[in-house]
Amino acid sequence: MRATLTENVEAWRKAGLVGARALHLGASLIRPGTSLLDVAEEIEGLIRKEGCLPSFPVNISLDNEAAHFTPPPDFDRRFEKGQVVKLDVGAQFDGYVSDNATTVEVGAQKYSSLVSAAREALDAAERVLHGDMTTDQVTRAIEGAIQRRGFTPIKDLMGHTVERYRLHAGKSVPNSTEVRPSFLEVGEVVAVEPFATNGVGHIRNGPFGNILRFREAPPADSEPELKELHRQFSTLPFCLRWVKDLDLRKFPLRKRPIIQTYPVFLEEAGGWVSQAEATFLLTASGAERLTMAP
Repeated sequence: MRATLTENVEAWRKAGLVGARALHLGASLIRPGTSLLDVAEEIEGLIRKEGCLPSFPVNISLDNEAAHFTPPPDFDRRFEKGQVVKLDVGAQFDGYVSDNATTVEVGAQKYSSLVSAAREALDAAERVLHGDMTTDQVTRAIEGAIQRRGFTPIKDLMGHTVERYRLHAGKSVPNSTEVRPSFLEVGEVVAVEPFATNGVGHIRNGPFGNILRFREAPPADSEPELKELHRQFSTLPFCLRWVKDLDLRKFPLRKRPIIQTYPVFLEEAGGWVSQAEATFLLTASGAERLTMAP
């Protein structure tokens, strides 16, 4: 195994287990009338209670939103019957990160086949996933499962390798055979992330999703506000809900080139979207699902 990635396997496993528990809790809380903010804070609270920190702010994306929305402070929107909710959750332990997601239809079953398409694609990918392989076979499994349900994979969104303090570590696991494959090695940790849609299978950028991240270069000493935030969050995504200092919340973070901001990803044609995701440790003979459901 690659020691640079798996020298602390138990830390990866702890992050995966806590991430899975948090996702399970969050899915159970989604029902008509429940506050999005309350659900996000319950999930993140469990992660902290279990001895980890969130890998990123809980993503709660509705209907034609594919990813990258988290409730801002004092957000008052509530879930409504019939919404299709993508819940994306991760935990990190000493920088070792997990990433997992599921889709919940709020109080209805109109889109149950769409929800199943992403879940079945993830299961199909797991059956063929292992180290020292190109991603072609995994991608074909994902694409085939989604298409058998009559839907389209989102081509612009992909799974990804993860490393310590790096949620997207450079290699991709495409959801469409139209995208160039990668080579995955034994010992790498990878999040496989199918997205299915009844739209055209592409995304566009929407409004700011309330998620930020420091780029690789550390802040200069002349900007103590940024230094403090970087000390707290390093290069992992964060949100203003996590910034307890109200003066720092007012700091113009979005205008700093050292800060990356995340737009909400919207399905290009307005189609509804489902998502499923799990984090795996790759071995020569298969893949250990780190985010195993409790």
